[in-house]
Order: sequence, then C-alpha cells, then structure tokens
Amino acid sequence: MKPAAFDYYAPQTQEEALGLLADYGGDARLLAGGQSLVPAMNFRLAQPAALIDINGIDELFFIREDESGLRCGAMTRQRSVERSALVRRAAPLLHEAMPHIAHSQIRNRGTIGGSLAHADPAAELPALAVALDARMYVRSVTDARWVAARDFYVGLFTTAMLPEEMLVEVAFPTLPPGSGWAFDEVARQHGNYALCGAAAVVGLDGGGAVEDARLVFLSVGEGPVEAKRAADLLVGERPTQTAVRAAAATAASQDIDPVGDIHAGPAFRRHLSRTVAERVLSKAIEKAAEAGRH
Repeated sequence: MKPAAFDYYAPQTQEEALGLLADYGGDARLLAGGQSLVPAMNFRLAQPAALIDINGIDELFFIREDESGLRCGAMTRQRSVERSALVRRAAPLLHEAMPHIAHSQIRNRGTIGGSLAHADPAAELPALAVALDARMYVRSVTDARWVAARDFYVGLFTTAMLPEEMLVEVAFPTLPPGSGWAFDEVARQHGNYALCGAAAVVGLDGGGAVEDARLVFLSVGEGPVEAKRAADLLVGERPTQTAVRAAAATAASQDIDPVGDIHAGPAFRRHLSRTVAERVLSKAIEKAAEAGRH
C-alpha cells in the first residue's frame, strides 16, 4: 500500500508549524519519528491533506533539568532518553522502562512526544507519564498551556489537544525523597506490544507506612489506566506482602475493564494485570524502603 496524496511541509520553527496547523484546520498531521503515522498512512488508515515534518525544528530537541525536575523536548529521540545520564539520575523510572519500548531501531527514530501524542493504549510512555505525574506543554498560534498527564488522555488514540495544537515538551517532576518505582510488562516476545504492563511509584513515610502510591496500567483500556482503588488501599498501611497482594487483586477486579483483541482476551489480560501489579508494587516498595535507609 502507498499513502494517499498529501501536501508536504518542513517548517524550521514552532511558529511556522503552528501556522500550518491553523491553516489546515485539523486536516494536517505532524511528522515526528513516523513510526506509527507512516504505517497508518501506507495502509490509508490516516489520510491527512498535509504532512508537517517537524524534524527541522531544533528547539524541540532537548533534555534538561531545572528546579522542578526533568524536561524533554517533544522531538527528543527515545534512544536519546534511554542513553541519557541525566534521565537516569533525574527520572530513573523513565530510564528503567525505555528498553521495553519496541526495538532499538524503532527507538532510534521514535520520539518521546510522538508516542505521547499518538496515545496508543499499548504504549509505555503514556502510562509512565501518568505514573510520574508529568505535565505536557502544548501550543497553538493563539495559546499555550500545561496539561497534566492524567488529564491529557481522554479516549482511544485521543488526547486533550485541539487539532491546531502541538505538543512542545513534557516535564517530569522530581520524585520526593523516600520514593521507589518499578515498571514491568508481559509480551509474547521482547519488542512486541505488551499484553499488559504497569508502572508503580510508591513513597514511604518515616515510619515505613505508605504515604503515596500510584499504579498505572497500559494495554488494558482505551489509554493509560490509573488504578486508584488499589493505590488507596495501600496508603496509610504497612506495605506487607499481604497488603500488596490485596491491592493487586483490587486493581485487577475493580480498577480495569480490559477488552479482548487478536493478542489476548479480557480474562487473560485481567489475570496478567494482577501478576504485573504485584510485581511492580513489590519492587517499588523495596526501592522506597532502601531509599529510606540512606
């Protein structure tokens, strides 16, 4: 298959790109890494009137740290995030999870912003953004705003961005002292889409009780699914294995409503979610306890 005809633009600034988005009124698509968009166009699942190639906008490529945490430009390659010593120090959960994303060849071209904006429910980065309480900076010709990751995803392959808006950067706040984190997923083989995955962030207080907990699933809903009931069960409690198992069971039975597809049925995904949740919560608690001893 080949894509339908389209106009091609290669702007050199954000303003040029935003102007084109405004001119086309929702009939244009941004080309970042192209790892999802180009195959969709080849199968004619996407038929934009215009393709706006933003690979020439240098100001969208960056990884830096400020007083609030890590900030990544939307065009930063996933492989750059994976290899960054700054990411490893400032956002260790993000660093730990990056090798799970597809294959290295995909990560060489794929961008952090492209994956976040594409909003594939089986993608790792949206779930990580929600687990890390990230914020998205989006711009249009007339406006600019920050959107919390948990508010950014509103449906299947759908975000809170308007057609004329572009994701510019993502900010990951620094985790509080005494925090632990973990990521895990199950796939038929490495690099395949996950049948189920989860990210967890847990904070312990001075007495060893759970002060804060976040558990976010991927590949079990229409987007990243935050397991709030499971997290609430842990907060204020000693993080025993019994408590973790109860939280994982609650996540599987009450927090998610998985659907079936050609890869796995809903019952199997629910079963996997309990196992994966127990793994990531246990690992996150172990890391939080270790952090509290230093």
